[in-house]
Amino acid sequence: MRKVSDLIQKGPGDGPRRPFDHGELPFVIRRDGAWLYRGSLIGRKELVCLFATVLRRDAEGQYLLETPAERGVIAVEDAPFVAVELGWSGVGLDQELTFRTNIDQVITAGPKHPIRVAYDLVTSEPTPYVHVLDGAGRFPLEARIGRAVYYELVALAEPCEVCGRSVLGVWSSGCFFPLGDLPDEGQDGSA
Repeated sequence: MRKVSDLIQKGPGDGPRRPFDHGELPFVIRRDGAWLYRGSLIGRKELVCLFATVLRRDAEGQYLLETPAERGVIAVEDAPFVAVELGWSGVGLDQELTFRTNIDQVITAGPKHPIRVAYDLVTSEPTPYVHVLDGAGRFPLEARIGRAVYYELVALAEPCEVCGRSVLGVWSSGCFFPLGDLPDEGQDGSA
């Protein structure tokens, strides 16, 4: 006896049902986390949250809106989400850092949700991210950590040595996440 879920997933034919591919869709997620449709701001947070539930990332790193029936590629200027609030409890190895995103997802940094910092090649300015969801390949869906939240992280940071480098970083869920290198002693002429 066939299950209803088998019929929905596979359809009446032999192979698995594939969503209809629309190609490029007229959506853009700006660097500040705002969603645009055909150049107009989507102002209803509930609608943005709904679209975010079907946001995926494929093995090539493209962002998609994908339902069981249809899919299409969208443009994302940086990361699709922004971490806008930080909560923390505990200290050291027992510390837990939680981030709330612009769509009210709450993520606790740890082994499944690491924090990483990318650096601009020209300015060396840091841009921190936290892993939100796995993608289909090696490209995850991430939240860019907002500037004010990053300053809060730096205030919680402590020095540590990682792979022979002196770094400043934060603990969360038993993991240490480097935020940046500590300056070498004596660089400014002092010992």
